[in-house]
Amino acid sequence: MKVEIMYQPSYALAMVALDPKENIQVEAGAMVAMSPDLEMKTEAKGGFMKSISRSMFGGESFFMNTYTGSSQGDTIALAPALPGDIAVIEMTGETIMVQSGSYLASSAGIEVDTKWGGAKTFFGSEGLIMLRLSGKGTLIVSSYGAIHPLDLEKDEVRVIDTGHLVTFEENIGFEVKKVSGWKSTLFSGEGLVVHLTGPGKATLQSRSQDAFLSWLIPKIPKQTTYTST
Repeated sequence: MKVEIMYQPSYALAMVALDPKENIQVEAGAMVAMSPDLEMKTEAKGGFMKSISRSMFGGESFFMNTYTGSSQGDTIALAPALPGDIAVIEMTGETIMVQSGSYLASSAGIEVDTKWGGAKTFFGSEGLIMLRLSGKGTLIVSSYGAIHPLDLEKDEVRVIDTGHLVTFEENIGFEVKKVSGWKSTLFSGEGLVVHLTGPGKATLQSRSQDAFLSWLIPKIPKQTTYTST
């Protein structure tokens, strides 16, 4: 499998070349274009219970699409729903946590599962929910905005807004907390944060979907209801 990332960083597109019989698991709706002889199979990956867990708690689709190459030179183009960047991670047996909505695709040999990473209370999507990916192969993730790498030294701590976290290695210590007191949490616009403790690698995104929606929704005109007299 060969992956070429085009049009970075604002509107990235992943062009994936597959060998015959080689397959790639893709998040539903991510396919932009593909070779006509690619085989596609849609299934509840890992069975019903694992799929419903991934859908309910991981923010991903219940069904996953698997594309298999039929002839040399088959390609598939992938893109996320939001504008931003795409990163390719070559996994060699480690386990990586991926923020809900950032998973785009992965090759055979990588298992996608869910893990509860924090309280999902009245903060809604600010609760930290992660997908757990493990194994060997190619992982493709996306971001809203640019991707910023973060390499933490041993015992180094960084405080990250949960809406800006894309990935982190499982060996990194993490704890979801209020940004400060309840007043700051409710009115500062920051919500919840996650404390990451090294050593290990993580990636951040330069924009947050939640921050964008908080800006956009109040500006949407409300529907006016007219009554006849």
